[in-house]
Amino acid sequence: MTVMPRPSVLSVEPYVGGESKIPGVNRIIKLSSNEGAFGPPPAAIAAIADSAREAHRYPDGGAGALREAIGARFGLDPARIVCGNGSDELLAMLILAYGGEGTELVMSAHGFMMYDLTGRWAGCRVIKVPEKDLTADVDGLLAAVGPRTRLMFLANPNNPTGSILPQSEMERLRAGLREDVLLVLDSAYAEYVTRPDYDAGAKLVDAGGGNTVMTRTFSKIYGLGGMRLGWCYAPPAIVDVLGRVRGPFNVNAAAMAAGIAALAEPEWVEKSVAHNTAERARVSVALTQAGLKVWPSEGNFVLVDFGDAARAKAADTHLRSRGLIVRAMGGYGLAQTLRVTIGTAEENGLVIEALTAFARGQ
Repeated sequence: MTVMPRPSVLSVEPYVGGESKIPGVNRIIKLSSNEGAFGPPPAAIAAIADSAREAHRYPDGGAGALREAIGARFGLDPARIVCGNGSDELLAMLILAYGGEGTELVMSAHGFMMYDLTGRWAGCRVIKVPEKDLTADVDGLLAAVGPRTRLMFLANPNNPTGSILPQSEMERLRAGLREDVLLVLDSAYAEYVTRPDYDAGAKLVDAGGGNTVMTRTFSKIYGLGGMRLGWCYAPPAIVDVLGRVRGPFNVNAAAMAAGIAALAEPEWVEKSVAHNTAERARVSVALTQAGLKVWPSEGNFVLVDFGDAARAKAADTHLRSRGLIVRAMGGYGLAQTLRVTIGTAEENGLVIEALTAFARGQ
């Protein structure tokens, strides 16, 4: 008899990250994974190199110094912060700890696919709620909650659509959920948002009830995707649960050193936000003028709509012929779109040139 896993595990397709190579093309410009436009901060690079001298030592299992640095940077209690091997690990731990067989996980139709994949791996029934204009529908999300619902995941801003819900809608969503439904706010792109009415999730966590968690990452604006470093801010009871289920050394020493250094890099976030805001607008305006639809975005990417899947595939092929790798969105049910990361000014200019030529049939 063949040893078999739980049936729910076999329903999960392996996650496929953004491509980084094109056969036969020498210069590759990778704009498929929403990585920071400027790479890692200089201080983080130095910290990674320095950490090599102590590579034989186990890291601090509690990530104490990193939690202190995060708390100081964002005005949060370090005791309510948990660090992970990327925010993906924290999302998975929350699903495994609070979901599982016989429970339901509710998410927006075009939300981050790891909610769906990990939810099904854990044995949850995953309910995807239709969106309105590629934006999460609060009324629809609330209506989807049933007796077995234990988890709701929402990225704000959302990946891959770039859409955002205002704070008033986030508060209405939390108020409309039962107290036994855990709301997880994935704020991976929080640093890029410039709207004055935006809160990444700390206010809802602090509002009480013990039923809301905010997750964050160092993979985007801090340019540390390769180090796999994320964190969450949660009520004490949930922090206690995560402490019971996480691995004893789930964050490596180099990642922690890089994270602490990145948080302290002078003007890094300000420079990155200014660049992203200006370049995102430049790309959006230029592609719109070329006759393409660009969905509004609050992240470090834009979603370009080509109207149908065949045209989107042709556009992707055209970009790849020029060494430009973006992300096809068929896996998100958006086969008519391509997600384009905002890169350097030069990289963005090449995308504008290539897609303008494609739109005009050149």
